[in-house]
Amino acid sequence: MKKFIYLACAAAMTIGMSSCDDLFEPAIENNQDLDQADNNAPYADGILANAYTRIPCGDYSFSEVATDDAVSNDNDNSYRKMAAGSWTSDNNPVDQWTGCRSAILYINLFLSKVNDVKWSSDEMVSEMFRDRETAEAYALRAMYNFYLLQGHAGFTADGELLGAPIVTDFATENSNFNLPRASFQDCVRQIREDAGKALEILPWEYGDASEMQRIQGHYPGAQAAQVNRVFGSNFVGRISGRVVEAFLAKLNLLGASPAFNSASGISWTEAADAAAVVLDHINGVNGIDPTGFTWYCNTDDIASFSQTHMPAEYLWTGSRAKSRSLEEDNYPPTVYGKGRVNPTQNFVDAFPMVNGYPISDGNSGYNPQDPYTGRDPRLAAYVTYNGMTSAITNTVITTAADGTNNDALNMLQGSSTRTGYYLRKLLRQDISLDPNGQSEEYHITPRIRYTEMFLIYAEAANEAWGPTGNGSHSYSAYDVIKAIRQRAGIGLENGDPYLEQAKASKDAMRDLIRNERRIELSFEGHRFWDLRRWKANLNETAKGMEITGMTYKIFDVDTRNYQDHMFFGPIPNSEIIKFSELKQNAGW
Repeated sequence: MKKFIYLACAAAMTIGMSSCDDLFEPAIENNQDLDQADNNAPYADGILANAYTRIPCGDYSFSEVATDDAVSNDNDNSYRKMAAGSWTSDNNPVDQWTGCRSAILYINLFLSKVNDVKWSSDEMVSEMFRDRETAEAYALRAMYNFYLLQGHAGFTADGELLGAPIVTDFATENSNFNLPRASFQDCVRQIREDAGKALEILPWEYGDASEMQRIQGHYPGAQAAQVNRVFGSNFVGRISGRVVEAFLAKLNLLGASPAFNSASGISWTEAADAAAVVLDHINGVNGIDPTGFTWYCNTDDIASFSQTHMPAEYLWTGSRAKSRSLEEDNYPPTVYGKGRVNPTQNFVDAFPMVNGYPISDGNSGYNPQDPYTGRDPRLAAYVTYNGMTSAITNTVITTAADGTNNDALNMLQGSSTRTGYYLRKLLRQDISLDPNGQSEEYHITPRIRYTEMFLIYAEAANEAWGPTGNGSHSYSAYDVIKAIRQRAGIGLENGDPYLEQAKASKDAMRDLIRNERRIELSFEGHRFWDLRRWKANLNETAKGMEITGMTYKIFDVDTRNYQDHMFFGPIPNSEIIKFSELKQNAGW
């Protein structure tokens, strides 16, 4: 067992390996034994890099298809099937168990070896590398344990709120694998402990001048060049102090939410304070990126992105890469896309008018027979609706039911929109998919955005202190939501009277905050988890817009089939069968 795990580690880290010969005993020649990591720092670092490869938020899975925000025209889409009632403990498209537990195995392996590695011939540099990589490992373990809680924490049939087994030692053939799930509170304690260890060493961001000076003070006799070699900007993109603090904010929000707060031990005050730690580093509300709501197509920001320059909206992100895959999947068919993700009428209705009033409010001026005029500018940024243009050719997209090409409602199964809308958010409109002249452009996929942190603070602060309370901080939930709406162009001409009205009521502000979160974080993988932690209605029928001539008619597209126990995800049934100590969440 031990030999197999070691060989698997080596195989996973070996660049260009195309066969599985290395997973068999006896090992083929040229495999490095794990003990060789002691004198091979890049090899040792590769063990930790293996944990990085399992971060579950690097790509967009569009779990919104399992919610009231979107449907898919792909019959085989796993989230479409999930929402229709196929979600089981054997078939879980949002499973976090396998990937996160595997990552923790590699992290624990790394921690068992890190002190034996000769990181550099320079003893001071070697010590700093050891400390930094150890801190990264603790930070990553905290992150993966957060994802396990998000995906699998829940109440058992006997009323216990449990998380996942806590594993802090590297597993060998002699280890006990039949471990019980720890309580939610114990999992939180472990995450906070690991995060605390990481924060003792990690810089807020790599290469920051003040952080370099702070770190230099921890190592008597260290030179600035040595500190920069280990903690400099060439490591931007790896987990840093601000990322750790962001995950603590996400953890506290999860625990304070309605689905968990009866037994989590986490208060709304703790959640608000945790988010404020992150936001205070950018001067609170004053630090909001004025173009943050169109981060995905801000060409100047994307073009200037580098190891030493990250746009203000990005808290943690991967690298910049040229591609056109998102456009191939989601452009309308007349511009050579597959139109896969179709926003719903439910989602479109969430956008207020530009005067700030919801379309359901009598003061909004909304006209259901002219539904896109005078709307929140984010609607046209995030959704392609009837009559808009798309792609580098500025092709007019006709989604009406009486349209004559494949963009029309339900015109061609597997390509055409099922709701009367196509996805626009995340896509660059300066790309050509024409087979006679295809192009691609740079994309950046953020793992965490600062807007998420602002919305965590707003939600928690409202619950803790009310709309205008701020605890020990200089800004309130109201201040955050006002800044976000003003950034989007809402209420600029009339002072946003709807927001002013909402600030008098915690309940009204809660609804507004949740709606702003729905809009701002749309199609970034949040909606499915938000509905469940809020214990909100999972069974809203997905609706669409049928346009015939000048007549607009809302119609039902897909029903949802969730049960009450599905507010909490299952432990994989295969694990329950193998390990008698594991308790399943109720209902699964």
